[in-house]
Amino acid sequence: MTDPLFGERSTVRTIQVSPDASGPAVATLVRVPAEVNTRGAVLIVHGFVDYFFHTELADHLRGNGFDVYGLDLRAYGRSLLEHQLPNYVTDLAMHFEELDEAARLIHDVDGHRRLTVVGHSTGGLVTALWANRAPAPLDALVLNSPWLDLAEPWFMRTVGTAAVRVLGRFAPRTVVRAGLGTVYGESLRHDHHGEWDYNLEWKPLNGFPVRAGWLRAIRAGHRAVRAGLDIPVPVLVLHSARSLLHGRAWTPAAMSADTVLDVAQIARRAPKLGRHVRTVVVAGGLHDVFLSAPDVRAAAMTAMDGWLDEQVPHETSPAEA
Repeated sequence: MTDPLFGERSTVRTIQVSPDASGPAVATLVRVPAEVNTRGAVLIVHGFVDYFFHTELADHLRGNGFDVYGLDLRAYGRSLLEHQLPNYVTDLAMHFEELDEAARLIHDVDGHRRLTVVGHSTGGLVTALWANRAPAPLDALVLNSPWLDLAEPWFMRTVGTAAVRVLGRFAPRTVVRAGLGTVYGESLRHDHHGEWDYNLEWKPLNGFPVRAGWLRAIRAGHRAVRAGLDIPVPVLVLHSARSLLHGRAWTPAAMSADTVLDVAQIARRAPKLGRHVRTVVVAGGLHDVFLSAPDVRAAAMTAMDGWLDEQVPHETSPAEA
């Protein structure tokens, strides 16, 4: 089966994963192969209120010799089933199952020896925790504005987190925030101030409700990062140069800042991810640096390209077709 967004060259696999408290669950793996593969595979993992729709990034990576895969995690995007709460899990390790299976398919079925993972925001946190396990089924990890701490004042990061731990354990589906605001979405959508078209049922402008059980899981992931990970493969962290947080209405300044996460927190936590971490600041970047203004996302891709040239060089012959 092909994916309408990525065209005739694409293929779509449905991954059966273990049922959770909501019932049956699946994940979805989209493959978009390169014309000539010389570098293995790249697996793109989205963030919260997100899914794989990054056609320009995929084309860029394909042009550099990678087969590109996008994974819609359980309860996200193509994988969202009618009975599920959108984007809801109570343990981030639940996503390891679909990541493990995606890596197995890429390695064992499609025959790729090398795998690079690109994780964005919540997907950056999830893939960092996943890659921290040994042996890691990947060769390099690119984190695009990873969510490594809570972008809230001290009181919410401490007292608020303690309350969420209790509420998330005993009433996990309780809504603790009705939505995320529309500033970031308006900065992306082509019918507002951005360039991009995407499915608003899977990525609504105001986001989805934040539930206590999910936020409890996120904060557990943040604690693990704060304590220090030991990711065994090289890690590249990309993030904007500045944040513009808690805005209630869109302003032009939102087009050149991370309006979702605190970039100072990302910079502070990034060295705790492993022994081989490089951080690149992307001036003028949005929260997803690869959806920024054309010159900004080009700079982000150039920085990623240079790092990938070091970590995942081209084969002397196109052995990984």
